[in-house]
Amino acid sequence: MLRQFIKSLVPVRSRLARAVAGASNGGETASAERNAFQKNSETKEQQLSTVLKQSLPGITYLSVEDISGGCGAMFEISVEAKEFVGLSRVKQHRLVTDSLKTEIAEMHGIRIHTTPTSSEEK
Repeated sequence: MLRQFIKSLVPVRSRLARAVAGASNGGETASAERNAFQKNSETKEQQLSTVLKQSLPGITYLSVEDISGGCGAMFEISVEAKEFVGLSRVKQHRLVTDSLKTEIAEMHGIRIHTTPTSSEEK
């Protein structure tokens, strides 16, 4: 009898969850929720990779690794990009940190390794 009662509450619970989440306000809110869900379902490594690829389109090699034991507090990033050619290492690192400014604010630490793309690979 208790199981039947709980089963009868499932549709009510679903409507309440949609109303609280704001999905009943129209398709625009629902699509925003899907985007937020997709962003939250991405790993932090994927998020960092996406941001770097958008800000540095000349990337030829990219590796993002969580070195904090899985908690997402510290990352090691290795980047090889055409944008680094002719720049000092400090300026290369500054390009990376400027690209990840908002993401770095949430981190404990970051290790950055940069390499300019060699002339043979252009």
